[in-house]
This record gives sequence, C-alpha cells and structure tokens, in this order.
Amino acid sequence: MAQEAPPVTKDNWHLHDAQELARHHGVDPAHGLHEDEASRRAQQHGPNEIQGRPGRSLWGQFIDQFKDFMVLVLIGAAVISGVIGDLVDTLAILVIVLLNAAIGFVQAWRADKAMAALQQLAATQATVLRSGQAQVVPASELVPGDIVLLEAGNQVPADLRLIEIAQLKVDESALTGESVTVAKHTSTLNGVAHPLGDRLNMAFKGTTATYGRGRGLVVATGMATELGKVARLLDRDTDRSTPLQLRLAAFGKRLALAVIAICGVIFLVGVMRGEDPMLMILTAVSLAVAAIPEALPAVVTVLLALGARRMVSLNALIRRLPSVETLGSVTFICSDKTGTLTQNHMHAELLLADGQEWVPGSGAPGREPAGPLHLELLRAAALCNDASRNREGRWQGDPTETALTQVALEAGLDKAELERQFERVQELPFDSERKRMSTVHRSETGLLAYTKGAPESVIPLCSAQWRVEGAVPLQQEAMLAAAEAMAARGLRVLALACRAHAMLPAPGEVESLESGLSLIGLVGLIDPPRPEAALAVHDCQTAGITPVMITGDHPATALAIARRLGIVVDGSAEVLTGLELASIDEAALRERVASVRVYARVDPAQKIRIVEALQARGEFVAMTGDGVNDAPALKRADIGVAMGRGGTDVAREAASLVLLDDNFATIVAAVREGRRIYDNIRKFVRYAMTGNSGEIWTIFLAPMLGLPIPLLPIHILWVNLVTDGLPGLALAAEPAERGIMQRPPRAPQESLFVNGLWQHILWVGLLLGGLCLLVQAWAMSTGHAHWQTMVFTVLTLGQMAHVLAIRSETESLWRLGLGSNRPLLGAVLLTFVLQMATIYVPVLNPIFKTQALSPVELMLCLAASAVVFIAVEIEKLWLRHKRPTLAAS
Repeated sequence: MAQEAPPVTKDNWHLHDAQELARHHGVDPAHGLHEDEASRRAQQHGPNEIQGRPGRSLWGQFIDQFKDFMVLVLIGAAVISGVIGDLVDTLAILVIVLLNAAIGFVQAWRADKAMAALQQLAATQATVLRSGQAQVVPASELVPGDIVLLEAGNQVPADLRLIEIAQLKVDESALTGESVTVAKHTSTLNGVAHPLGDRLNMAFKGTTATYGRGRGLVVATGMATELGKVARLLDRDTDRSTPLQLRLAAFGKRLALAVIAICGVIFLVGVMRGEDPMLMILTAVSLAVAAIPEALPAVVTVLLALGARRMVSLNALIRRLPSVETLGSVTFICSDKTGTLTQNHMHAELLLADGQEWVPGSGAPGREPAGPLHLELLRAAALCNDASRNREGRWQGDPTETALTQVALEAGLDKAELERQFERVQELPFDSERKRMSTVHRSETGLLAYTKGAPESVIPLCSAQWRVEGAVPLQQEAMLAAAEAMAARGLRVLALACRAHAMLPAPGEVESLESGLSLIGLVGLIDPPRPEAALAVHDCQTAGITPVMITGDHPATALAIARRLGIVVDGSAEVLTGLELASIDEAALRERVASVRVYARVDPAQKIRIVEALQARGEFVAMTGDGVNDAPALKRADIGVAMGRGGTDVAREAASLVLLDDNFATIVAAVREGRRIYDNIRKFVRYAMTGNSGEIWTIFLAPMLGLPIPLLPIHILWVNLVTDGLPGLALAAEPAERGIMQRPPRAPQESLFVNGLWQHILWVGLLLGGLCLLVQAWAMSTGHAHWQTMVFTVLTLGQMAHVLAIRSETESLWRLGLGSNRPLLGAVLLTFVLQMATIYVPVLNPIFKTQALSPVELMLCLAASAVVFIAVEIEKLWLRHKRPTLAAS
C-alpha cells in the first residue's frame, strides 16, 4: 500500500507530486500564470528578495565604541589630567581613545556588510513561463506558482519543485557543502525528513545549474526560501565579546577602584601629616593618573595589528582585530570537510578488477603496476566519460569524470588519444533515475559499448564478469557486497561494464545497450585529505584543542576522512547526522557534543545549534566554512574562519578570519600566533603595572619613612612617557615561547592576572620602590644633594632592567639571547640615552629639574637598577625548579 503524502506545507514540497503541487498553487505547468494573477500574488507575497534588518546608523556605531569601561576610565583620567594642568597627558589619552574608537567603528561597519553580500547572491534575471509565453523578468518579480525554465549556467532564482528535467545537474556547494554536483530528478521522495542535500527533486535559490536543463514550479520566494532562512539566521544579533575584551573590561573596573583607593589613602595620610590639603589633592590625583596605563589600549591595538600583519604572511587574513588574540583561547575547532581538510577535488583511490585491488600511484618504481584488467577498467572509465579539455589543456567537467581521466592518464591512457582510436558513435546520457550512462565506440573488432554508474544500478544488468582467463558467470551478491565494503571506507563507488555489438541498436531499442553486460570492475573515488591536515590535527590535540568535522557530506565519507586525519581513532566512532540531531533537545545535545567528533548531513540551523551547545559548556569555538550555509554559524562562533579561495563572499563577510589558502593547517598556525600575542599582552601588563606600582610605592612610602616626596610631577610624566612607550611597544616583537603549543588553551573566564602575575606586580613594584627609597635615604644621609635625580634615574633604569628580565616567564635572558628581540634591545638603549640626556645635557636640567650625577652616584643608580634584573631572574629560576616541564619543553 502506497504511503499517504502528508499535508502540503512550506517545508515539505519535496514529498509531494509535482502535478499535485501545481494544482495546489493554481497553475497549469504548460502555460504558467497569467500576468494579472502574477501581479496579484506579487502584492500578496512581496518581492523575491533577501531582506535584512535596518542597519545601525554610522553615528550610533561610532558612539558604541565609547561604552567600554576601560575607555570610560581613560576619559576620566584625561579630564582629571586637564584639571590639574597636565595637558600633554590629556591630549595623549584622548588621541589613544579616538584611535581605538576609529578602529572599532571600521570593524563594526565591515561586519554589517555580510547581509549585503547575501542579498547580492541571488540571480537578477529569470526565464519564466507566463500566459503560455517564455519571457525574461527580474528575479525579484517571481511569485509562488510561477513556472521557471532553467538551463546550464543559470542561477536558480527561487526555490523550485522540479516538474521536468533533461540531465539537469546543480552545484549546491554554496548551500549544502556538497563537493559534487547533484543530479536532479522529478520523482516524489519517500519518507518524512530529508536534509537539503537529499532533496533531489528540488532546486534552491542561489545555487547554479551546471548541466542539462529543466522546468520547475516556484514554491517559495524571498525570505521563505532556504537561502532566506540562512539570511534570518545570519541576521540574529549574536556578537560576543572576545576573551581579551572581557579581560580588559574586568581589568579596567579593578583598576578604577584601585585608583580611587590610592587617591583617598594618599590624600588622608598627607593631611594627617600636616601637608597642605590642596597640594595633597594634586599629588594624589597626579599619581593616580600615572597609575593608569593609558598606553595599554594603544599597545594592545599595535600588538593586534602587528599580529594581523604577521598572519597575512601565514595565509590568514584577519577581518576583526580582537580575533587575533581570541585564537589563543580556542578549545574546539569545528571544521568543514570539503576544501579545508580535503583537497577539494575527486581522486581515484582504489580499483577492483578480477578480485584484485590496485591503488593508483602504486606503479612507481618498486611498486606493483596496474594489471591488464585494471588497465581495461581505466580505458572504460576514460571512454564512458563526458569530460573535455579546456583551452589550457586541462580536463574539465564533472569532478568525478575529470578524476577518472586523470587516473587513466597516470596509467598511460590519454582520453583524447583513446577517443581517436575508439570513436564514439552513440550514447545513452546519464540519468539520475537510472544512475548510469552508456557510450558506444567503434573498434577494430566491431562496436563496443561501455556502461558506468552506481553499483546497485549496473551490477544487476550484468550476467558475466571479466577475468584474466576470460568471462565467467557473475556472482552478483558478492560484487554488491564488495561495493558496499568500499563505500563503507568512505569511497564513492562506480561500476563499469561492457558489451560487444554487431550493429547499432535501432532508435527505439537503445536500452538494449544496457542488457547482458559483462562487469569489468569497480572504481572507488574520494576527495582525499590534505597531506598537511593530519599533522595539523595532531598539533591541535597536543595543544589541548579538539578538532571536530561538521559537513553536509555522507556519514561514511565523513567518518573515513576523519579517521585518516586522526580526528577519530577507529571506524566505529559515533557520527551524529542531521536527522538524529533534529530529534534531540538542547540539553541532550549539550551532553552529546562533549564526545561527538563527526557530524554529517547537517543544515545551517543545526550548525548553529552545535556551536551554541559547545559554548554552553564553556568552550570557545572556531568554526570554518565556505558556503552560504556556513555563514550563520561563522557569525555565531567565537572565531568564524572563511575560505579565501573557494569560499563565498557571504561567508567571508560573516567571518573574523579568512584563510587565503583554504588550509586547515593555517588555522593551527594562526592559533600559535594568537597565543604568542596574548603572551606579549600579558608581558606588557606585567611590565607597565609593575613600573606604575614602583612609582606608587615610592611616593606612598616616602612620607611614612620621614622622607620628603622624592619625585616631581615632571619626573612622573617623563618616566611614564619613556618606559610605557617604545619598550612596551617593542614587546610586540617578542618571539613565541618554547612549548607554546604544548599547553592547554586558556579558559575564557581566566583572569589577566593568573599564574602569579598580580603577585609579581606587587613584589617587584615594592622592590623597585624600596630601592628608590634606599638610594634617597643614603644620598640624603651622606650629604649628596642630587638625591632627587638619583631616585628619578633608578626608577627609570630599574624599569629597563625589568623589561629585559620579563621577556619570558621562565627562561633566562641569556638563554633567550639579547639579539632575539632587537626592537626591544634598541628601545632599551634609546631610553637609557634619553635618560642620560636629561641628566647630562645642561639645557635639559632646568626643564626636568635634574643635576649631573657624579660617576659614583651613577654607578650606584646602575647597581640598584641591576638588582631588579637579578631578582626577577631568581624568580624565574624558582619557577623552573617548581615547573620543570616548562623548562624542558
């Protein structure tokens, strides 16, 4: 008994007969809609266009850049600096804030272009049948019920239920991720649920007809199409703050509270000691402003910009600057299969003839060459083939057929030469319902017909099988089992057979070409993994990053590639399909994503579900893709990675990172760079905050020890200028530390001050302040009048010693080498020269309130500064002893 079709809905057109749907839409497929009816429906359904939400105004986007807490703290510091007369600091802070706002504004503007790119994807013209006449109309005017005519090269203008076809093939890779063109048919599909890639009686808006022709009934237009559903997903407001943005925001809040506390404590202590209240207000506020590392946003921006520039040399183009650092926090990389993990072209992997397997390429010296039946199998594959040469001499056409011509050529069989020897005189083209094609060739012994197609289609037509000793009766069940075993290995399997004919069949008897065949053998094809992808997967796993494959391809193919790459360890690993995914709720999915490493036959909304389920578990997710179907998930992921060569504009606009070589290994290289950049940001925070801490301790403790305030405002400004400037920026050039890819990813919620950073800032700052005060006390007790200049010099040079020591958290400077970061070495030397100029250039003495130091005084300052370097090196020695694995990595 035939299965009763479900009621017609907007999601199940493929489950209904085409003529039934035509009646449902009130149209005669032979004549199309009348113009009046088309106009009425256009008013009812609206234009056939992809629509996006109204974009934010440019002014609104610009204002958004000033809502970050750290930015507000800096603006407050600028205002206070202006009030106390420090206009230079005010101007510097405002320039930095405006620079960051400009960069963020440009990034936000570029991000909003994703929807515009999607809107441009649709066809602009369509050939439609109206009132019995074929006419070309703007695609935006199509309405449900229109009859659209398709030819090779046409872009599908709306979602169509195909009514009639002639060998129609459609490239749906942009929408489904399938690497092979899809042969269409018009039959009704059985069952209830079918992924997009399996709806073979449908043609979808935004895809391209590559072969044949067809006629289809428009069943959905505009936002109701599958492309429109992708647009709705892409239009969701899913922007997430990057780990760095979260950390800097938290840092800014803590810093603001600390600054307020510093102001209050210093003011109260000064007043209690009998100091002038107005003087103490100015002193406290000046020091609080100095405590804010106003160069931090600029240094972070420069670090990210230099990292982005460096990544271009690694074939990774950064489209959203904060994403440079986010790569270092990635815990899961969800990768598309086709073109990213694989080479994006079909390759003949295995030939089976006469019960013997032969692997193409094994004819190299010292390897077993192809046998005579393998060569005959390749000859059949090259002749029963519609691939053709282009002007450059390369074979073009269906990817499967070009792969067959290539493997035949590698075995010494040139398709062009074979076609001259065996002239094609008749053919029975490929048909998606028959799943096979046949060609007839004239040979020296007569006519020879070859048939190529799916094993389940070709093998039942065979009565014999070729052997070396001659034709023998075919064991059909055994050959079908062999074909299934090859398919289970992820191969796309084709069967090839032949038959000799005395004469060409009559026009009405062409089907006789495909009866009484003799099976030559089987060919297994696959889109092979990239050679470097397996190593990249291993590097990910070593770095604590879990690689996951999410593809629209078949489960067996996906599992086979995943096993070769090491994503899964055996062929029994779980593969979660789109149909299974649709049947489980969010809670169950959150449990499953912890163990599933391969997803197959998934649609765009399901990719977002996978990403969100991982994020709900606290994971930081990078998602790769190249098609329109990938764009919503690319936008939802913490890092969206688009393909630069084979990808669509829609995917690239939605992504944060574009791979210029479409290579998974490039993502791993980018992750390494992201970790290096974050390490260097931490080094700058370690360096800048320790210096600021030293300044605070120096001024805070001096009155408590009965010493006069050791620094003037000009000294504080100068120290901040020369120490936070070039040396801090030069940390951007610091190479990656050893073992950077052997440690786990940083937890997204991890503080900027973990692993002893805040303790280091506290004790080294206290040490630096203590050294300044010791020098001050010694100078005053021994009658040296230059004590203020000496404190000024120790504070500056002590920070230079510190920046050299913190280039690594564990390795000594001598192991790193002084010349391994030449920009930093140059910045330190330049700062030393500038500091000496403030002391020994007479014209600068009145400006900086300094006096020339004697050799003894200078040597004492240098010795005190060296203590900071020695102390930090001892700390690193202790850490190496505490964590020997880091030192050995």
